[in-house]
Amino acid sequence: MDFSKFSDDNFDVKDWVNAAFRAQRDSPGNKDTHAATLVMKLQLFIQEVNNSLEEISQQALTNLPRVIRETEAVRQEAIFLKEQMMMVKEDIRKVEENTAHSMKVLVELDAIKSRIQSMSVALQEADNWTKLSADVEEVFQSQDVHAISSQLVKMQKSLKMLSDTADYEDRCAHLEGLKNRLEAVVSPQLVAAFNSHNLESAQMYVRIFSDIERLPNLQSYYFKCHKATLLQSWQDIVNIDPNQSLQDTLPKLYDQLLSTWQTEVQWCNQVFSEAVNVTATLVIQVLYSLEPSIPYCIQAALEDTPSQLNTLISLRQITMRFAKSIEASLEKTSGTYNEDVITQLVRTIHSPYLPYLLQYSTLQEQHLKDQLRTVHLETEQQEVIDCVRLMGQSVSKLYSIANSAVEQCMSFTAGCGVCGLQKALTAYFTVYTSEFIRVLQALRVKCNIDEVKVSSGEIKEDWTLFQHALRILQTCGDLLLHQRDFQDQLCVAVLEHTDTLQDCSTQEKSSPFQHYNYLSVESPTEYDLLMGTVTGLKEGLVEDLLCDVTEAVQKLNEHAHKFAFDIVFSQLQQQLANVHSMEIWGSDAAGGEVLPSFSLSPMEYITKIGQYLMTLPQQLEPFHHQDNPALEAALHAGKLPFQDKNETHEVDHVADFWLGSIARGTMLTYLEAILKIPKMTDYGRKQLAADIDYVCNVLDALGVPANKDLKGVAALLQASPTEFDEVSKDCPPKVVNIVRGMRMI
Repeated sequence: MDFSKFSDDNFDVKDWVNAAFRAQRDSPGNKDTHAATLVMKLQLFIQEVNNSLEEISQQALTNLPRVIRETEAVRQEAIFLKEQMMMVKEDIRKVEENTAHSMKVLVELDAIKSRIQSMSVALQEADNWTKLSADVEEVFQSQDVHAISSQLVKMQKSLKMLSDTADYEDRCAHLEGLKNRLEAVVSPQLVAAFNSHNLESAQMYVRIFSDIERLPNLQSYYFKCHKATLLQSWQDIVNIDPNQSLQDTLPKLYDQLLSTWQTEVQWCNQVFSEAVNVTATLVIQVLYSLEPSIPYCIQAALEDTPSQLNTLISLRQITMRFAKSIEASLEKTSGTYNEDVITQLVRTIHSPYLPYLLQYSTLQEQHLKDQLRTVHLETEQQEVIDCVRLMGQSVSKLYSIANSAVEQCMSFTAGCGVCGLQKALTAYFTVYTSEFIRVLQALRVKCNIDEVKVSSGEIKEDWTLFQHALRILQTCGDLLLHQRDFQDQLCVAVLEHTDTLQDCSTQEKSSPFQHYNYLSVESPTEYDLLMGTVTGLKEGLVEDLLCDVTEAVQKLNEHAHKFAFDIVFSQLQQQLANVHSMEIWGSDAAGGEVLPSFSLSPMEYITKIGQYLMTLPQQLEPFHHQDNPALEAALHAGKLPFQDKNETHEVDHVADFWLGSIARGTMLTYLEAILKIPKMTDYGRKQLAADIDYVCNVLDALGVPANKDLKGVAALLQASPTEFDEVSKDCPPKVVNIVRGMRMI
């Protein structure tokens, strides 16, 4: 039997019993007998465990006194050790007290010794300076550059120990003069070494000049040698053909500089410790020393070009390619460099364009206005249909120019000129919308819309002008759709091109080439405005960068709606212009008979108006059936005269909306004409009531409710003098007073 499982932490009685009985299956027998056997074995095992416990307990009791004695001994030893440590600590304190004065004396003596040694060294160096100064002339006569530099280094070292002497300044001036003599001696060989790219000689001179602390002077010789070559190369490029454009000469200069950069970085990497900084400084000095200078050449190029902005963009793209080439070469170059020097290089490369970048808004606005002159809306002595055609054709040209302006802004300013672009585009669209409105006013004059005259004939049924007006509305809708698309494209372009500017403002370290931003240095206020605009776009606080333009286009659409409305409504105005002066209102019935109201027929003027109103649904029917997104956009956003403020219209019900506005205008105009009648007879008032009743029936047939005041006038005209006061309760006091005076009640 395995008793080891009883010591397991996870012992389970049931599992053990089941396992014991599973083992009995292999030998058949009585389960009771097997269980009795197991019980007996367990009892024997328990007895054995009890015996072991008793034995171990007895041993523990026997050993306990000895353990107590040993523990007490360890405690006594710990107390003794503590006392010994206290004694040692006291001895150390006494030693420190007794030897403090002696240690102070030793420290003072050591300081005196150090001063004496320093004085000795100084005296030796002073004596060495005198000896070196006396021997330096002999060394210079030997013309041995290494010996001379070694002598100067010794004198330089000696001079550092004599900084507190009275004639220190004179000695410094003397040493500088000797260094100048050394430079004069080696300058021919130095120039020859740099011009021929003699690596061994250049390295030797770098060591010499570093030792005498004149390495910047050595680099100046290097700059002069290569700068002279590059400046002469630029002179040759310019003079080879005086008639060639700057777009031809500038790439040649940049190719020469790029080739020099790649060559000199590799060579300087073996000579100077900061090869990139030295080469970058060389390029900076060359760009500043060019004759003629790049700014002068740009100014001359702008004087001979019809489009200054396009010329500037073309030139700056050439410069940008050069900057990217330098950046690519810099990424492949091993070694470290001073970021301030590279930043200065980037600014130097872009500096010729800085004045034009800062006045980008003015340049862009002038360019847009020049382009706008090619967008014709009207020509002299042209027909209405030609004006309408030109207005429709202008939209695509208008936004093609605007899209080009966005591309120009991103190409020229890399997104920094967004605020200037907003101003330029706003001015550009303002000029266009003003001209559009002016043309609409000219068309009103040409079509005699505003000339309200008494009509003596039939209402004209020529709807050609109205069809032209619908085309103008379609043009306005086209403007609205283009403006929405342009606004979305502008926002996308701004966010895309200004993303690096925001990264630059949040990152601690960024590439001077990738994040060149002239605004942050030259115009911080405009830079903050730009960042505010970009942040507003990203966070959804700014949705329309050209809100003034959107508003102007909306107003233009309203002008076009009024133009179209007045074309239709002017016919009705002419018919109603002489209503108040008609003689019939003051005349009596023929033969002096008193005729009943129902026997009166509406007069000709009102029947013409009724017939004209009945033809309107047929003319407005195209609104229901045209599949024209531009026209739908214009109609949906438009406002009409006499529009019910509480009424909203959808594109599907525009015809009914127009019919309602025209009908309301007719009723209000008719009411105004009626209220101007000075007086009327009974016959006149009955005739007028019949006319009003007729026009109200026509409006009911068209599904337009009649004006309450107009109905009230009809009721007042039909009421007898005794009923007048009762009927007038539902009418405005002003109308009641006028009708009362008209009827002389």
